[in-house]
Amino acid sequence: MSLGKKLEGLIARHDELREAISSPDKLKGGEFAKLSKEYSDLTPIVETVLALKTAEEERAQALELLKDPEMKAMAEEEIAALDKLIPKLTSDLQISLLPKDEADAKNAIIEVRAGTGGDEAALFAADLFRMYQRFSELQGWKFEVLEIADTGLGGYREASASISGKNVFEKLKFESGVHRVQRVPTTETQGRIHTSAATVAVLPEAEEVDIQINENDLRIDVFRSSGPGGQSVNTTDSAVRIVHIPTGITVQQQDEKSQHKNKAKALKVLRARLYDMEYQKREAERSASRKGQVGSGDRSERIRTYNFPQGRVTDHRINLTQYNLDEVMSGGGLKDFCDALIAEDQAEKLASLKE
Repeated sequence: MSLGKKLEGLIARHDELREAISSPDKLKGGEFAKLSKEYSDLTPIVETVLALKTAEEERAQALELLKDPEMKAMAEEEIAALDKLIPKLTSDLQISLLPKDEADAKNAIIEVRAGTGGDEAALFAADLFRMYQRFSELQGWKFEVLEIADTGLGGYREASASISGKNVFEKLKFESGVHRVQRVPTTETQGRIHTSAATVAVLPEAEEVDIQINENDLRIDVFRSSGPGGQSVNTTDSAVRIVHIPTGITVQQQDEKSQHKNKAKALKVLRARLYDMEYQKREAERSASRKGQVGSGDRSERIRTYNFPQGRVTDHRINLTQYNLDEVMSGGGLKDFCDALIAEDQAEKLASLKE
């Protein structure tokens, strides 16, 4: 099927859907929600197609006006503007027609763990966790802490949170990997720069409909939660550990005082990890032919360096360096990196389609 015919089909389908959802009483069960989503997904594509068509028609008319000496200057100005607009609309249309990652619209669970570097790595893990919390707030997302295992010295051995909002996973999925920090620790008397690291994992949050968990596959233990140094912080057995026997995945939650709430949180994380296993497997198969892929999904890969003495942040996958480290760590500057990684991934997908 030619691109022209495909676009005509999309416009016709958009018209059908608009007609259908204008009479919701004629639709059964969940049909209205399903058709409304399809309509809203198609709307930006159709709007871009129509805008491109209009721009091309206007350019053709402006070319005719060039023949009129009195209109020539105005026509040349209009053609110059349209010659900038048409390639942009064409690129936007190509991107909107790319196959969608089914997980992009999902919420996410983010897990940050201290890596090599002892206490300094734990302090950096805490800094990263707060960076994602602030970034989420700036995006208008809900950031719910699931668990924090702190060192008692201001650092985090590991921390996790559930982030919900619009297209959370799409924006954050390229954050998975090893984040390296270079800075002078507060305990360093000689002023030497130390290098340490933290690992970030971003998992698409799965709904119950996405992942069915058989209760018989679970081993659930309850115990008393503990704080830094192992001291008891709860006198009841409210902490929950769930082992998924077929995969060996273990999830533990102890932040809530209620055993029921801890179990619900643990199941949410387990569901996300099981879904992520399937997602990573599908992505690996899909991207096997794509070289230099931005989001390889390899969480042992060093993806970014934060150099505090120079105020520099470098993303090694796309060779992007910015000297606004304070802004990045406060959440605001992270958007530039997220947007650049998404744009690079889209460019690679477009290039692979043309090969």
